[in-house]
Amino acid sequence: MVSDFILLGFPCRWEIQIFLFSIFFTTYILTLLGNMPIVCAVHWDHHLHTPMYILLANFSFLEICYVNSDVPNMLVNFLSRTKYISFTRCLFQLYFFSLGPTECLFLSIMAYDRFLAICCPLYYPTIMTTKFCSSLVIFLLGLWFPLVSGSSDIHHPAAILWPKCD
Repeated sequence: MVSDFILLGFPCRWEIQIFLFSIFFTTYILTLLGNMPIVCAVHWDHHLHTPMYILLANFSFLEICYVNSDVPNMLVNFLSRTKYISFTRCLFQLYFFSLGPTECLFLSIMAYDRFLAICCPLYYPTIMTTKFCSSLVIFLLGLWFPLVSGSSDIHHPAAILWPKCD
């Protein structure tokens, strides 16, 4: 039974690892500082409770979760001499790493919102209501959770397309 994984990382000198740490840490902090105000502003200002801003806030929240799943462990491993990750932590990262495709789906919903606003401006308020936008977000997150939770079996994504040969 495997309990830990050894991370090989970048085979370089300590000074270069410090330099890489500072670059990734700065990028990490800027990502958090860029996305947190968006989430807070949309949450606190009721004038921003429109579909476009709700989608933008959810996208920013997903970005915060996505970045927090991998980058802190990577930063710790830049500075540590023993570079390992526990099996549980690896599964945790893999679970939240699946937020990447969810962000792509959020971008497609945001594109649909802008398409309606530009191409059907008179119908936009009746089609893209806050309730419809919220249902799209819930539907999207509802697609994500069953894909990454449930059974302990891990199947290859292409296995969905092929019939079972039992």
